[in-house]
Amino acid sequence: MTRPDDPATHAAAPERPALASGRPAEIPPRTTARRAPAGTARRGPADPVRSLMHHHRDLCERAVDPLEIAAGLEAHGLTDRTAARYRHRDVFALAEELYARMPPRTREPAGGPPGPGPDTEARAAWTLLALLPGAACLATAGVLRVTEGVLGDGARALVTVVGAVLACLALRACLGRGPLRAPEGAGRAGMYGCWLLSYAVYGEELLAQVMTGGPDGPWGGTPAPLLGLAAAIAPAAWCAHLFTVQAHRKLSGSHVLEEFGAGVRPLLLAAVTLFLGALLPLLYLADLGLGGGGMSVAVVALGVLFFVARLLAAHGLPEPGTVALAAACAVEAGAPALVLAARLPGLEPLARPVDALVSAGGTGAVSALACGGAVLGLLSHAALALSRASAHTRT
Repeated sequence: MTRPDDPATHAAAPERPALASGRPAEIPPRTTARRAPAGTARRGPADPVRSLMHHHRDLCERAVDPLEIAAGLEAHGLTDRTAARYRHRDVFALAEELYARMPPRTREPAGGPPGPGPDTEARAAWTLLALLPGAACLATAGVLRVTEGVLGDGARALVTVVGAVLACLALRACLGRGPLRAPEGAGRAGMYGCWLLSYAVYGEELLAQVMTGGPDGPWGGTPAPLLGLAAAIAPAAWCAHLFTVQAHRKLSGSHVLEEFGAGVRPLLLAAVTLFLGALLPLLYLADLGLGGGGMSVAVVALGVLFFVARLLAAHGLPEPGTVALAAACAVEAGAPALVLAARLPGLEPLARPVDALVSAGGTGAVSALACGGAVLGLLSHAALALSRASAHTRT
């Protein structure tokens, strides 16, 4: 039995507050952390959607529907996987909540251009404009055919220049409105397009003369490609219109970005195929009417290249088309330049690639390779770029 005065007892017993004057000692208050105000106890906002709405406030205030917000979020890099961080299954659901949280007064449309829809008067207007370039080229060709042997070379050259100016003015008006209208500052595509059209008319004859030691003098041209391509502007406008309308409908009915992208790619392929189906007979008829040497594969590839480049530009993506047109120009300009450079001592191997290409497919093989390669690369890019929701909204 342990004695009360045993030192071991005092060492094992816990310290108790001492008594003074027979009153219990005051128990010190427990030290507890003060509660932080709501919303500051955790790092990061309690409502992540509110933070996102504040970050993209301008986009949410301008939007006239949730689809525009979804496209803007996608353009800023948000994906369906990122939307899960904001407690939503996909970008479309997140955009719907952002749209619902905005005050009703900010949802009023700002008088911007209407979305694609059944506007008969507008369609008739841009269809008529799309027919004008072909009509100008056809009228010029008809006047030259009727006055053959009647007018002198100077007068016929004047008729050609006037017809070309009228066609260019009609083309400018056509590309200024309708489905082929592109935003301002669409790059230097016009300059490259003029080069490609000039090569389609005069390039093969020039290359043939260069390959045989020339150029030896003026070379003849084949105006049939100009007539066929000008006449194909109207089908191009309608194919672009149908693609835009169907893509907008697909966007309205989609709830996942991957689902929308998978649905738009077949629409793009269908639009290109439909345009190709209209381009081939027009080029054949133009060649038949002007007595050309047959429809060229290079001209077909050039027409599809123009269509895809303009379709991308009309959806706010002019740079890829400009790059593709510039690449085709570089190949066409490089072929005769290599042949001419090979005439210098020691540089003969430079002409071997051009010689091999011309030997295999004729002088038209150069432009076929240039335009065909460019259109394949541009189509691959368009399949990705136009499958994004941000490419199908009007701002």
